[in-house]
Amino acid sequence: MPNGSLSLAAKLYLLAWDPRTGRPADPDHLPYLVRAGALTELAQRGMLADEDGVARPVADARTGDPALDSLLELIFESRPHTWQVWVRHHARLTERAVRDQLVAAGYVRAKGRRALGLLPVKEYELERPDVVAGMREGVVRLLRGGQSVSEVSTGDAALVALAAAGELRTVVTAADARAHKARIAELARRSGQVGPALEKALGQVRSAVAVAVTGVTLSGTLAAG
Repeated sequence: MPNGSLSLAAKLYLLAWDPRTGRPADPDHLPYLVRAGALTELAQRGMLADEDGVARPVADARTGDPALDSLLELIFESRPHTWQVWVRHHARLTERAVRDQLVAAGYVRAKGRRALGLLPVKEYELERPDVVAGMREGVVRLLRGGQSVSEVSTGDAALVALAAAGELRTVVTAADARAHKARIAELARRSGQVGPALEKALGQVRSAVAVAVTGVTLSGTLAAG
């Protein structure tokens, strides 16, 4: 699984890790970011359609990517939900599927240990921090300019827009989010450029992941207080 073949969900998963520590910077946010990436890629590839705000799978659609196809199957077998609901609904299923792919591909390492010396626990570490650091540098260059938005691929545009919406601070710092607000908005529009229905749907996904992340942050703050 070379870098170029990574799904949008897999890229967001890796970018959420801090290459210096080898750990996710915000593990509580990770399931929502990964699910938002999967929904966005499926919509961009024409395998999920928007029907009055509801995500509808296209019949017999398959990507060949096990994590994405599992999500398509879940949506197909479930009652209809809005894009906002799907960002959160069983989001850890997609996160785990993406994580397992990245373990198999050698980007992440699984390590077993025993909690309290008894219960087997599996932990995960970043196996290729240099690759993730390079990915981060590339996304930061896209964010800060130097390339016309019209020349940015819709997938890369979505990567920046979702990283900003999900407050992925390993990529988009708070200062960058303020300084490059207009460019982030342009990249968000670029990610849904195929048509107005897609642009609207992806806007709902970005809003949903922002709300989900904010909710996690607030609940953590209240618990700490």
